[in-house]
Amino acid sequence: MFYIASKFGWFLATPSNLLAILVVIGAGLAATRRWRRPGLGLALAAGLATLAFGLLPAANLLLRPLEMRFPAFNDDGRPVAGIILLGGAVDAADSASIGQLVVNEAAERVLETLRLAVRHPEARILISGGGGTVFGDGTAEAPIIAGFLSGVGVDPNRILIEDNSRTTFENAQLSRKLVEPGPGERWLLVTSAWHMPRAVGVFRKVGFEVTPCPVDYRTGVAADAGKPFASVSDGLRRLDVAAKEWAGLIGYYLSDRMPDLFPAPSSPVRGNGDD
Repeated sequence: MFYIASKFGWFLATPSNLLAILVVIGAGLAATRRWRRPGLGLALAAGLATLAFGLLPAANLLLRPLEMRFPAFNDDGRPVAGIILLGGAVDAADSASIGQLVVNEAAERVLETLRLAVRHPEARILISGGGGTVFGDGTAEAPIIAGFLSGVGVDPNRILIEDNSRTTFENAQLSRKLVEPGPGERWLLVTSAWHMPRAVGVFRKVGFEVTPCPVDYRTGVAADAGKPFASVSDGLRRLDVAAKEWAGLIGYYLSDRMPDLFPAPSSPVRGNGDD
């Protein structure tokens, strides 16, 4: 029940949804005699905020610190015990219905996992992802991705499927339980760069030390991060991603699911990855 309530609550609080709701409420109030002026003011303010957040680079300013928190993975060729791919890159229901992989903006997660699987043929591949959407049909991502990897030549005996998790914290809990990592084993964690701080934080919380492999960068180089968006929908989409991730960091820290509010690399890193 808590899971459903939190997902539905976030659906209402998502910036793009909230702004649209405020416009509708304002328009509704403006249709009444008593609340006409406040309603017009609310609708106008929400409409202008929609344009501002959609076109101005505010979303990039929120997202970039998340993406730059962990450096890009430098594959030095050292042995790798396993590769962990977190779900969030595949539309599972559509993939199952159509019979081929249907990906979203985070497709790099799957592509990077495939690249690492080829480079490290000794590594196991753990795919962690259940049906974690509020309005989905419960179809899990992990088996869909496993089928794709097997279909392009990855030995299915290397692939482990964790298809019960619905949240990042459950990803970490169930992954650790499934693989029981041994001392000194090197496990690579593949997820979006903006999601990596929270992902690393929860894996540390459950006692599973991982090597971050961030992908799916959205903000590009520093010089481009300050440019306005070409369309309102582009800016709002990125704002939704950034706001959700910052809210997730705060929520996970306050609920003791992470040891730190803003997890960082375990050792100092030179530079921040900006071009």
